[in-house]
Amino acid sequence: MKKITKATYLKWYEDMLFWRKFEDKLAQVYIQQKVRGFLHLYNGQEAILAGALHVMDLSKDKMITAYRNHVQPIGMGVDPRKVMAELYGKKTGTSQGMGGSMHIFSKEHRFYGGHGIVGGQIPLGAGLAFADKYFKRDAVTLTFLGDGAARQGSLHETFTMAVKWNLPVVFCVENNGYAMGTSVARTSKSTEIWKLGLGYDMPCGPVDAMNPEKVAEALDEAIKRARKGEGPTFLELKTYRYRGHSMSDAQQYRTKEEVAEYQKIDPITQVKDIIKEKKYATDKEIKEIDKRVKDLVSECEKFAEESDFPEIQTMYDVVYEQEDYPFLPHKL
Repeated sequence: MKKITKATYLKWYEDMLFWRKFEDKLAQVYIQQKVRGFLHLYNGQEAILAGALHVMDLSKDKMITAYRNHVQPIGMGVDPRKVMAELYGKKTGTSQGMGGSMHIFSKEHRFYGGHGIVGGQIPLGAGLAFADKYFKRDAVTLTFLGDGAARQGSLHETFTMAVKWNLPVVFCVENNGYAMGTSVARTSKSTEIWKLGLGYDMPCGPVDAMNPEKVAEALDEAIKRARKGEGPTFLELKTYRYRGHSMSDAQQYRTKEEVAEYQKIDPITQVKDIIKEKKYATDKEIKEIDKRVKDLVSECEKFAEESDFPEIQTMYDVVYEQEDYPFLPHKL
């Protein structure tokens, strides 16, 4: 595994803090009705992305996930201003404002969504891996899903094919404890989701996903196995989300005390504590990082606010081919 150094921890701190503050800003502007529709935030789960990016080969590896998908494309290299503009529904967004919160996408940066159908991304992730194997591209696909999606039939169908064909894919369950408002314990007798891999002879196991170093270690092993042609791995990344399932979630299924307990092991705080303990940065340097993060979030907000909405005609242009549907008006 690529060595974890002082620079790694400083990058982790700045990246994770930015992702957290970026989404805090989204929550704020959502209340102001500047972002419409659904909004699913990643607060608390940042160590997963930080650890994954450390061991991925970003020149060829791919990532696909569900609808809690704003910060992953940023980590993969997408301009965060364009991500925020997409949530605002502006034409400067990643999909000209047509995708919105749940469908961020960037082929250029090998981020393939953002999918609103629960579990819909699981077979798609295997499909991306199949293409890489078929064309001998030496790439690995990280396929992320929630604990609720682990109960979908698509997961089992995909696992059957993935192990049979030795696909270069890593399936990662981000187990944040709740599928919307339903705890894992209410959906299955076994609460150890990683054990689903045992029935397929697939290497599998649990990971402390509040710690980016633990995530990096587990994913490094899985990615190397996939790249060597040894097939898929199934990891249960045990994490927690501090906000509700979406902005409309009143969170009546859990207590404030439960949330407070997990905040004691906040991934950003853990990384910051190590930076201080090992004297990787002074208090002044940490404040400078905090300011850079704050300024970048403000820049993203300004870009989204000042961007124009797309023309109504764009809705027709990106959905229909005029030749196939001559009855549609070419111009409104």
